[in-house]
Amino acid sequence: MPRPTGRPRTAGVSPTGRGTREDILHAGARLFCTVGYGSTSTHALAEVAGVRQATLYHHFAGKHEVLLELLLGTVQPSLDAARALLARDEPAAARLWALAAGDVRLLSGGEDNLGALYLLPELDDERFAPFHARRRELEEAYAALVAQCVAEAADDPGATAAAGPDHLGRRTALVLGLVESVILQRRRAPATLDERTPALVADAVLAVVGVPVGRRGEAV
Repeated sequence: MPRPTGRPRTAGVSPTGRGTREDILHAGARLFCTVGYGSTSTHALAEVAGVRQATLYHHFAGKHEVLLELLLGTVQPSLDAARALLARDEPAAARLWALAAGDVRLLSGGEDNLGALYLLPELDDERFAPFHARRRELEEAYAALVAQCVAEAADDPGATAAAGPDHLGRRTALVLGLVESVILQRRRAPATLDERTPALVADAVLAVVGVPVGRRGEAV
């Protein structure tokens, strides 16, 4: 017997034009980024999405599932790109540049500043473990590319990167900090973000790693 689709929507038109599930996610993004996760009820989610609560619960077990799907949407595209870049044979500097630029493009795009959801205290809940696991894998991909950049630049007299593990850890943390700085920049000064931002941040990432300008190659 087919599963019921839930009660009809309260509004006749889908806010996103992409269906009920996307309408709920869109409502979650808007509310979580403005009034906060803790202050958002499932009733408010349903109201903004233009559906009844019964319909919301047909698609999501609760607001935590809405938040989890939004979080995964901020990290999965970058993780997919990282996996592909790690498997390629271009210079590490070019691959790191491409990963950083793509990540910045994702975090600075879209209607809502979804990267700001990373700062929610509620993310300590074990229900968000899938997001944390994928984000850790993305961080490990950055670390691997940073290490490869250092190894490739080791024989260059213009290189500034040292190869010790503590050094690599610090450089990776700085790289991630640069990439995710666009989250706060988008909150505080959104007008400063434009189409040049991904390349500017990616250039800064390579400078932090210590890749000499002449060895940076072309972005892939």
